[in-house]
Amino acid sequence: MLSFIGTVIVGLIVGLIARALKPGDDRMGLIMTIILGIAGSLVAGYMGRALGWYQPSQPAGWIASVIGAIVLLVIYGMVRRRT
Repeated sequence: MLSFIGTVIVGLIVGLIARALKPGDDRMGLIMTIILGIAGSLVAGYMGRALGWYQPSQPAGWIASVIGAIVLLVIYGMVRRRT
């Protein structure tokens, strides 16, 4: 349970970092950015550990989380433009 809470807290930070690094002007609020950051952190964290790329608490997890959040921000932007 503590691992999940830690992942959520990391996701909050990662969402803000991903939003700052992703180019372009997205018109989404802070809450949506944080939600996508949490989702990117969860997906990248569990996928990276399942594939054996890194262990919990390694710096590679932060990098993967930021990349995962950026990917989700890009996907969300593409889907939102179509609707």
